[in-house]
Amino acid sequence: MARIAVLTVSDRASRGEYEDRGGPACEDWLRRVITSPVEILRRITPDGRAEVAAQLCDLADVWGADLILATGGTGPSPRDQTPEAMADVIGMDLPGFGEQMRAANGRVVATAILSRQGAGVRGKTLIITLPGSPNAIGTSLEAVFAAVPYCLDLIGAARIETDPAIIKAHRPKV
Repeated sequence: MARIAVLTVSDRASRGEYEDRGGPACEDWLRRVITSPVEILRRITPDGRAEVAAQLCDLADVWGADLILATGGTGPSPRDQTPEAMADVIGMDLPGFGEQMRAANGRVVATAILSRQGAGVRGKTLIITLPGSPNAIGTSLEAVFAAVPYCLDLIGAARIETDPAIIKAHRPKV
């Protein structure tokens, strides 16, 4: 069974001052699209490079996540350091993810160019950083998720299947 972690990055949500909408949006999207058995764990952490990096390492190395979706902290404000935290903990950057997500969101809102979402690999864990907006989360995941199952295969993570009526996973024919 695949293990997927959803990490909400938000100072206000971590203090209980703001309702976490990004984490539930990620989980709802995953449960709608993935047809194979998955275990989903949700956490909330404050913004900040060290805090986010520590959570990513714990989720990958201790909890054993195959996939981590980190939502929030990808903008240009000083506390938005999710991309830097991810860069600190990955062994391989996958820049095509960020390019696709920004392009997809750019067709919806002009400020998508301010977002610094991306993806990378830590061991057998794929980490994808997403905007905090539930609408942008859906647009981002729809833009890249067809490649996620095969990426998980390539890095030795657990296999996931998707509902082809929603997202047709691309796996090369063998």
